[in-house]
Amino acid sequence: MTGPLKIGIAGLGTVGAGVVKLLAEHNRLLSLRGGRRLKLVAVSARSRTRKRDIDLAGVRWEKDPLALATAPDIDVVVELIGGSGGVARRLVERALRSGKHVVTANKALLAMHGAELAALAEKRGGILAFEAAVAGGIPIIKALREGLVGNRVTRLYGILNGTCNYILTTMRETGRDFEVVLAEAQAAGYAEADPSFDVDGIDAAHKLAVLTGAAFGAKVNFAGVHVEGIRRVTSMDIGFAEELDHRIKLLGLARETPYGIEQRVHPCLVPLTAPIAHIEGVFNAVAIEGDFVGKTMFQGRGAGQGPTASAVVADIIDVARGRHMPAFVVPADRLADKKAAPMARHVGAYYIRLMVQDRPGVIAAVSRALAQERISLESMIQRGRSETGEVPVVLTTHETEEARMQRALSRIAKLKAVAEEPCLIRIESF
Repeated sequence: MTGPLKIGIAGLGTVGAGVVKLLAEHNRLLSLRGGRRLKLVAVSARSRTRKRDIDLAGVRWEKDPLALATAPDIDVVVELIGGSGGVARRLVERALRSGKHVVTANKALLAMHGAELAALAEKRGGILAFEAAVAGGIPIIKALREGLVGNRVTRLYGILNGTCNYILTTMRETGRDFEVVLAEAQAAGYAEADPSFDVDGIDAAHKLAVLTGAAFGAKVNFAGVHVEGIRRVTSMDIGFAEELDHRIKLLGLARETPYGIEQRVHPCLVPLTAPIAHIEGVFNAVAIEGDFVGKTMFQGRGAGQGPTASAVVADIIDVARGRHMPAFVVPADRLADKKAAPMARHVGAYYIRLMVQDRPGVIAAVSRALAQERISLESMIQRGRSETGEVPVVLTTHETEEARMQRALSRIAKLKAVAEEPCLIRIESF
């Protein structure tokens, strides 16, 4: 096609404004790379009067974002509103039904409705592209669709939330606890006023569900993700992890097992010999293991105006080129409806931190609880006396089944000498 690609953008927040800037500043370069001119025709946002530091001269303002979905002078709708339902979902569905292409950064929408949106796009002949929905400026979806398409993915894992990685990094560097560092992150703009979406693991779980669908050719199954956040990780745990030559990271992990696809988001002890242990601050990283390529890792900024806008515009260029590819690598009607592996079936090693009364027989009682589930200890760290009479005891185990560990932990928590709920963190080997 030689005519311009006509673009409508819904949502002019940080990312939307970044896309407008990028389209303006690199217009000639993007037209050369896309094979046709890119023309921003219309935009829509909640407030027209808000100061945004972008030039919208000659661009039509639509009060109702849904108008973009049916406007005859728009070829591609860029949805940057966010949320798994509401106007964002209606806009994307209506645009695809109208035969338009859709570019979105909306991981929540894709995590909840990805398979049906992919099917709708293919039925109507449109492109559904979402590079910006996972890991910001890291081209991980493109890697799965193109560079790694010759492989059967055996496992993927990654740091998928920059806020959590920043908090854990700062806790390690300063020795301060979670609540203090969270408050600092909010003041610095790295964490939202309500941080639960990030620190409770939901954001990372949305991204993992989308990645899993693309990597394993499966219907996106957010409900099948086991999710834990970082609220219970203490500076004490971070210090013990370092002592054990490990580092604590919030990871999203997925792999196929005999019981189905295992999807997990939770804090992990990662060995210092693993490259992902050294991804710090607000950076993200995704590792893919394929049967022919082996191990690969992609890293970069996982959020922010520039990186996310870069990913959005990369998808727009693919639309300009007419690159029709299945949204989740294989055609939507061939996406497998795979079972979610029960978390109880997970097998791995564990870190357990207990706060116990400093008196004889405590370690023996804890050991009996583990022995009843045939759980073997690898190491133990026991600290000396304290003024309160409570001391930390850290245990690491050999590999065992999650169900066994949870039963043993339940017994340990009921011991009179155990002063607070045990802290459990899974140990990963890469």
